[in-house]
Amino acid sequence: MTQNNATSTTNIKTRFLICSETHGMDSLPSFISSAKQHADVVIHCGDLTTQSQLHEYKASIRLLQTINAPLKLVIAGNHDFTMDIPMFHKKVAEAQSLERELVEQAYGYDGEARRLFEDTGITFLDEGVHSFHLQNGALLTVYASPYTPSLGDWGFQYHPDKGHDFMIDNGSGTDTVDVVMTHGPPKGIMDYTHSGERAGSPDLFRALARARPRPRMHCFGHIHEGWGAKLVTWRERTTAMPSHLTDIDNGQSCSIAKLSDMKDGAGQSLSEEGAPMKYFATSHCSGDAHPLNCGSQTLFVNAAIEGTPQGMDDQKENLSMQLPWAVDLELRSYPRGAEETSEQEK
Repeated sequence: MTQNNATSTTNIKTRFLICSETHGMDSLPSFISSAKQHADVVIHCGDLTTQSQLHEYKASIRLLQTINAPLKLVIAGNHDFTMDIPMFHKKVAEAQSLERELVEQAYGYDGEARRLFEDTGITFLDEGVHSFHLQNGALLTVYASPYTPSLGDWGFQYHPDKGHDFMIDNGSGTDTVDVVMTHGPPKGIMDYTHSGERAGSPDLFRALARARPRPRMHCFGHIHEGWGAKLVTWRERTTAMPSHLTDIDNGQSCSIAKLSDMKDGAGQSLSEEGAPMKYFATSHCSGDAHPLNCGSQTLFVNAAIEGTPQGMDDQKENLSMQLPWAVDLELRSYPRGAEETSEQEK
């Protein structure tokens, strides 16, 4: 999509197409396939399924295959519990009457769903830091984590009282994380539920606030009603126990879009002809209205696609559909002469 200028520039404009909460869909809203490249990187922030069944994973793969992009990154969500093998074994053991053959028919054997993604060239990320040499000449370093706080019994969840260590900054000074992709939001940022409670993770917020440098972008889903994007400016000094109340400079931050902005006809088109794919776009490169100030700002994106019920019940057919995000950011070029590979794990 973008030209390889690695030999002459230090910042390379890179397009990300971001989605989450597709829950077994096999296409994005108003999407058409195209021979033209849609993005440099596709990011899916989890909840590929509703019941973690094989047919849902296969539908998610079909969805991702319709998007024309050289790199596609995926993490699990709490609904994708077969990816959390200890939790899946626990659920199977609790349902003692289930026959193993029937379980494998519906859910697959251990690792089968992951292998489906790998066999189609989609990169399924475990928790940790991963680096990629992009086709446009940029170096992308990602921190990924599927974990969310909960008192429930789904995949990749931890008890809020015990907390979780999100190792965005491991203190080595060698891994500069550009993008954080998690299933859930940090506490205080696009995490309000319909009940008016903040469902985000305070541990995740603290990890982001303490990271040096701060990530350029953090994308997530999980809270369907939190769809939107916000360019956050961090306060110069980090408090001892960072929170959204003390460590964000709200006067210098700006809302890019929120759910109430997503009306009929909103969004832009990735296609130059025919029926468009609808999406919300935002660009934070040099010369834009709001260029990202690396280190002191982070773009937060809640990219939940499946919305919330439109009627009195919560039936699937009454759920609204929300739009994916297209985000343009500048990334560092990888060193001149470096071997161009699709991924280098760290």
